[in-house]
Amino acid sequence: MEADEIKAMLQARARAEGFAGMGICRPDAIPQAPERLAAYLDAGRHGQMQWMAERVAWRENPAALWPEARAVILLAEPYTPAHDPLAVLEWRDRAAISVYAQGRDYHDIVKKRLKRLGRWLVAEAGCEIKVFVDTAPVMEKPLAQAAGLGWQGKHTNLLSRDLGNWFFLGAIFTTAQLPPDLPEAEHCGTCTACLDICPTRAFPAPFQLDARRCISYLTIEHKGRVDPELRPLMGNRIYGCDDCLAVCPWNKFAVAAQEVGYAARPELVAPPLAELAGLDDAAFRARFSGSPIKRIGRNRFVRNVLYAIGNSGDPALVPAVRALLDDPDDAVADAARWALDRLTGAGACRVEG
Repeated sequence: MEADEIKAMLQARARAEGFAGMGICRPDAIPQAPERLAAYLDAGRHGQMQWMAERVAWRENPAALWPEARAVILLAEPYTPAHDPLAVLEWRDRAAISVYAQGRDYHDIVKKRLKRLGRWLVAEAGCEIKVFVDTAPVMEKPLAQAAGLGWQGKHTNLLSRDLGNWFFLGAIFTTAQLPPDLPEAEHCGTCTACLDICPTRAFPAPFQLDARRCISYLTIEHKGRVDPELRPLMGNRIYGCDDCLAVCPWNKFAVAAQEVGYAARPELVAPPLAELAGLDDAAFRARFSGSPIKRIGRNRFVRNVLYAIGNSGDPALVPAVRALLDDPDDAVADAARWALDRLTGAGACRVEG
């Protein structure tokens, strides 16, 4: 079977599996990656994400990750929300959770699809494959742009003229010689909506992100205490932030999510902060079983909830805060003191604590 024919059949098979887009590039298709990654790491913009600096030779050069690979297949899986993710920001006694984390863990869903698609390719082309979904040092977004799936917008996320920006990426590395697609050009124009809405000004310039100021990083990756300067800017966002994604005009072309597992669990759309603050480790694990939220653990999660409570201006939440003033975790106890100060006036927590 000819390579062009296999590619056409692969594309049809990918759509049958539920993927909304597919593109192919060579493993050496992002020669600019080493310089850009080095500049990012040298500036310290990765914060505590030391895994970005580890195995950097693989991350900057996909061809080094698996030298036998001859093509990288990038696939897009939509998780477009059925509701306005910005509406909850006005409900100060409720928690804002990123859209992607309101349903089942996408890692499991996308990887299963990739494996099924990969097995088909192995059977048809007699090749070898490796599949990745945020599980290896793979720079999916630059590869996806090289494969024509979209472009990295000014918010550094991948955008598509056909899909908007609400989609996950998966990658299949293969030894099959498949025809590559043309890379996508940037189509942001003069729009700065994503930059303007960022609460913490995490974008030093268009197409650049300083993770140390990004709410998604602060709530998910950052361990310990968050800089007091940034806490008020986090609002009620306790896991991730969708602001820059939600305002992108290209979302007028977004397609509905086909996977029912991505549908928001009702209890995660706008859960009460007081309820979340009371979770112990066992209750946290039970509530977020099968969710990506489980990865950050109870302590970091409750720390985030307390920052949101401190920003709520709601004195009815004071009892929930007081219950955590002596929490064994330093960051949680510190967040509780900060929240009580915010709700009752500076110094009150030191008197009561």
